[in-house]
Amino acid sequence: MSEAPGEPPAPVLRVLLADDQSMVREALATLLGLEDDIEVVAQVARGDEVVAAAKAHAPDVALLDIEMPGMTGIEAAAALRDAMPEVKIVIVTTFGRPGYLRRAMESGAAAFLVKDAPASQLAAAVRKVLRGERVIDPTLAAAALAEGPSPLTGRERDVLVAVADGAGNAEVASRLLLSEGTVRNYLSTAIQKTGARNRAEAVRLAREKGWL
Repeated sequence: MSEAPGEPPAPVLRVLLADDQSMVREALATLLGLEDDIEVVAQVARGDEVVAAAKAHAPDVALLDIEMPGMTGIEAAAALRDAMPEVKIVIVTTFGRPGYLRRAMESGAAAFLVKDAPASQLAAAVRKVLRGERVIDPTLAAAALAEGPSPLTGRERDVLVAVADGAGNAEVASRLLLSEGTVRNYLSTAIQKTGARNRAEAVRLAREKGWL
């Protein structure tokens, strides 16, 4: 970003990057580092490290991937919003799913971009969110409007997430402090709402929609 002669330098925008793929994270850091007014001040590979890194480095903007260990980018966005509401949040993900967009906005994200967007678009998004603007991939926004909200309740979603790794009803009931009968009821309703034939297919379909 060029500056007119005699003008003071533009303030440097401090960015935190969170992505579990080191090559992707480092590539994003390199691209953003080419901008005169942007500095990547911290990088983490886990969602549950985002808040601590933000507290340690005081970024203006946090760029979060969705699929991360420890905590998803959407969960990390909500935690960061509660801990440091002054930090603007940008979700940058490979998974351009309508359900993810809705959940990201509900979690406090100011922007949602897919990773194949041009680097200039990402840098522009960082600047825009700091001006109070929202930046959303237009194709994804249209798809989200057409798709509508997730039909799953919070508990139905919790149960599907819990069975995704193959846990049985008893284990899920213990983990979520529910009775086995209640778990079966939630699973039955979730299977019906997703149009699936069984729990495994319900998990797959819900993930494809971005509901989990």
